Amino acid sequence: MEYTARATRPEEKWLEWAKQIQAIAQTGLTYCKDVYDLERYEMLREMSVDILANYTFASKDQVRMSFANETGYATPKVDVRAVVFKGNQILLVREKVDGAWALPGGWADIGCSPTEVAVKEVSEEAGFTVKAKRLLAVLDKKYHQHPPEPYHVYKLFIECEIVGGEAAVGTETSAVQFFAEHDLPSLSLERNTPAQIRTMFEFLKDPHKTVIVD
Repeated sequence: MEYTARATRPEEKWLEWAKQIQAIAQTGLTYCKDVYDLERYEMLREMSVDILANYTFASKDQVRMSFANETGYATPKVDVRAVVFKGNQILLVREKVDGAWALPGGWADIGCSPTEVAVKEVSEEAGFTVKAKRLLAVLDKKYHQHPPEPYHVYKLFIECEIVGGEAAVGTETSAVQFFAEHDLPSLSLERNTPAQIRTMFEFLKDPHKTVIVD
């Protein structure tokens, strides 16, 4: 589910606080043995739910189900995006959920390597068969101009080369198209920003550009 903030300004820290509190609570509930400390960690988790429910349009039950129901040591989620060029154009797919465009990709799957995820996502969302070539970037989503969300996310950008198949939409996409750098459509900002797409074109222009990590 998507979280839309009622009035989010760059200087507001409520979302970061909620995520940090949730991570502390989740990790504490995983390793703590003392019954009283477990109660305190449960209180912290409920506090993070209260913060998110208060500042968004999601109910507490929705927040608990999608944000505060994980177990184990709290770690960032991983989003894998495939970067596919044809000539001087980049492959984008139109997302059904918001009608905007993004690089093929999604959450990393358990049991799949990052390159396997990239290959699979291109096949499922765009119809092409590709092979992974190289890692281009590992970006921390919080340092880029994405809408606020409850998870801490690392984004992996993997360049892929078309080896077969043809353009075809998938269950989550409604269109498949290649775009020039200066003729980009409206982007799905939850998934990719204009700056990130421009950065991918820098790798096309400079094959020796080093991997970006931020």
